[in-house]
Amino acid sequence: MMHGGGGGPGGMIHHYHDVTGKAYDPRIMGRLLRYLAPHWAAVVGALVAMILAAAANLAAPYLLKLAIDQYIAQGDLGGLNRIALLTVTVFFLAYAATWQQTWLMAQVGQSILATMRAQIFRHLQRLGLNYFDTHESGVTMSRLVNDVSVINDLLSTGVVNMLSDVVMLVGIVGIMLAMDLELALLTFSVLPVMVIATVLFTSRAKVAYRETRSAIGAVAADLQETISSVRVVQSFAREDVSRQRFDAVNQRNRAANIQAVTLSSAFMPVVDLLSMIATAIVVLFGGLAVIRGDVTVGVVVAFLNYVGRFFAPIRDLSQVYTTFQAAMAGGERVFELLDEEPQVQDRPGAIEMPPIQGHVVFDHVDFAYKPGELVLKDVCLEAQPGQTIALVGPTGAGKTSIISLLTRFYDVSDGRITIDGIDVRDVTQASLRSQLGIVLQDPFLFSGTVGDNIRLGRPSATQEEVEEAAQLVGIHDFIARLPQGYETPVMERGQNFSQGQRQLLSFARAIIARPRILILDEATSSVDTRTERLIQQALVHLLRGRTSFVIAHRLSTIENADQVLVIDGGRIVERGTHLELLAQRGLYYHLHSLQVGRLAEEAAAG
Repeated sequence: MMHGGGGGPGGMIHHYHDVTGKAYDPRIMGRLLRYLAPHWAAVVGALVAMILAAAANLAAPYLLKLAIDQYIAQGDLGGLNRIALLTVTVFFLAYAATWQQTWLMAQVGQSILATMRAQIFRHLQRLGLNYFDTHESGVTMSRLVNDVSVINDLLSTGVVNMLSDVVMLVGIVGIMLAMDLELALLTFSVLPVMVIATVLFTSRAKVAYRETRSAIGAVAADLQETISSVRVVQSFAREDVSRQRFDAVNQRNRAANIQAVTLSSAFMPVVDLLSMIATAIVVLFGGLAVIRGDVTVGVVVAFLNYVGRFFAPIRDLSQVYTTFQAAMAGGERVFELLDEEPQVQDRPGAIEMPPIQGHVVFDHVDFAYKPGELVLKDVCLEAQPGQTIALVGPTGAGKTSIISLLTRFYDVSDGRITIDGIDVRDVTQASLRSQLGIVLQDPFLFSGTVGDNIRLGRPSATQEEVEEAAQLVGIHDFIARLPQGYETPVMERGQNFSQGQRQLLSFARAIIARPRILILDEATSSVDTRTERLIQQALVHLLRGRTSFVIAHRLSTIENADQVLVIDGGRIVERGTHLELLAQRGLYYHLHSLQVGRLAEEAAAG
């Protein structure tokens, strides 16, 4: 994080445990359906295939009726052969149409999946640090992985399947009413019970499936936090506490899913029971009608087939409804993320930052992470091109907040910051940051090779330039001794390198980027004395000809700074050179004396 100590934004972390909301939100559904628009040709093709498949499935029982009543009863073998061939053709058409529908929507679904995840990823990269300060990364990952997947289930299969089921139901009802009105009405007498069961199921499923989306997000958040902090957990022997915490969120997820499955498992037997009752009604009243001569055997057989097919779409629709509910909940989460506006945005008409000379001015700058709680107050400073400005002070004084404003990770609350006379808010963020170099206290190494990590700031750098940068910071010999040299893979977060080695690699990364303004955020606070000497030598090359801002933990590293600014309580309370500040015998003198005394004690103990 770019905020430090007491100057950080604070606030509550968002856990996304809310499970309330609408069962159907037309705004969310409208936004979801827009993802289908670029694939309209495939969707139309799938709909045509769906209609053909439904028509074929509707025709099959009627063909069976014709076979029984017109050909078997009449002993017409030729007609029976023709109807049998037609029935086989209809079944083949149903198979081919269903396959085509499934294949087309699978293509659409995978495209939508990739599009949504790319959109979320790009949006995450635009969001300011304030979002990541207040949202768990595991929950954010759940939006990207789990919620997008359930949305894809709805758009790739749910919508078309729902239409297919509706077409089947309407077609079956129409055909049954046309064949025999009385028998059809008797068969449909079970529908009021079905409506009641469906209403009860849907009302409870709404909350149940929202809870499952929230619960899986909590699992992802806790899992991500545990994995990233495993060394801390093990070093403090807190495995049991971590396990208990994960068990709690895991059990919540289990309970939520069991509740959702229980609802589905209770609803399905009701559908099956009503299907059997409807079948019994057809057998009883249809049989009586055949005995009376009111209907033919073929009609009863067709009715039995249609009854079986009638309840299958109802079962499918209940599954589509659960998918629909999960997608509505997932859509809320995803669009909540996509609707999050970056706190820092390029102004309309923002220009590209010209090549920086390095004249930096903070002009009466105030800043608050939260309204009304200033962490920087009336900060005024000026750095001439090529100067080194050191920032010192107690933890939480506001040093890193000053750096965060210069890089536009946040915007000032009042006043302005200019570089070469240009307000940093008037230029694009990308053009500004491309000319800045930042070395953090805890340098981050990415997956890839050692060479890839050094090239991060300038991917076009040649191998010779990479090696030259490594030589300037004194790490070339170490890299050369690695089994694969500059092609050595970097483990997650650079765990196969020491803190000092990671720091030197980040220095080489900064050198090769050729920044005009360099920012060092306590870059020597976590390294040993030998590595600090190497870093001091690297700093000679790194700072030469560049305007530099150095947040110093070890005051010995800033003795040659052009200006030392002492920050306390969000204000600059002292300023001058190292010797001038010592002569003032103020806060800087006090901090320096404490550090010298501590180093003397450590040396004596050693």
